[in-house]
Amino acid sequence: MPPFPLEHALALAAALWLALAIDCWLGEPAARWHPVVWMGQYLGWIGSRIAPPVAKAKPRDLPLFLIGALGWCVGATCVGVVAAGVQAAMVQWLPAWALAVAMAFALKPLFAWRMLRAEVLAVDAALAVSLDAGRVQLARLVSRDVCALSEREVRESAIESLAENLNDSLVAPLFWFVLLGLPGAAVYRFANTADAMWGYRGERNGRDWNWFGKWAARADDLLSWLPARLTALLLALAAWRWPRGVAGEARRTPSPNSGWPMAAMALLLGVRLAKPGIYALNAEGRPADAADTQQAARWGSRAVLATAACASLAIFFAATDWA
Repeated sequence: MPPFPLEHALALAAALWLALAIDCWLGEPAARWHPVVWMGQYLGWIGSRIAPPVAKAKPRDLPLFLIGALGWCVGATCVGVVAAGVQAAMVQWLPAWALAVAMAFALKPLFAWRMLRAEVLAVDAALAVSLDAGRVQLARLVSRDVCALSEREVRESAIESLAENLNDSLVAPLFWFVLLGLPGAAVYRFANTADAMWGYRGERNGRDWNWFGKWAARADDLLSWLPARLTALLLALAAWRWPRGVAGEARRTPSPNSGWPMAAMALLLGVRLAKPGIYALNAEGRPADAADTQQAARWGSRAVLATAACASLAIFFAATDWA
């Protein structure tokens, strides 16, 4: 984040902790007021009109790649400009205490921990009822086909989702908030949402996304690179031990980033986490059970607190440099 006077640094650090409290107490705002929902509506509108049906897809389509890149850049620019304007107005016109409150409410929709934790634990609760109920609940979290997953695979997928989205939904937005303020967090959430909606290799919902979504996928890879590795470190801090071999395990996944928090979680829990036919992390580990899901959620909560503490320190260091 650009350096601020000390009183603004105090306000921004307070805003971060207040935003976490809002997340804990209130959860997500209504969809009609949620900026990430607005981002998704823009991305969905563009994608549904430009991504080609599978039958019309080309093996190489540079114009479609450029159109996807342009659509991404226009959306990211609009998000960044609006967020920068909101932040500038708050900093200029509000006293420090009001800045903290207003910034907290502006920042909160750009990350989500309570919802992620609740959804993952709901998968385990549903599995206690039946395998079909667990599959239905998991389908709310992941894009993969869940119909043929076993109970073990459903639980593994839920734990993987918690680890991966700990980065995407919390660590990375706060990382970019510390570096670039509200615009940084907002643009990251746009990039991550674009990757989730456009960044597919091949077909989804009857359309081919390979070339149209390639820019979105690579942009998210770039912006998530360092936060994903920090997430693995934060999970190690939460468990108070280092997951030996995490780098090697992380390389087993196709993604350059998501493997880091997932591999860290697998090694720390001592369980096997796998996506059938794609990868297996800590392949010699034992099958995950309900207690492992609970432990993963506890470590995730500790990692959230560690993230906020480190972010606060970084904000204060920036204020010291300014002074």
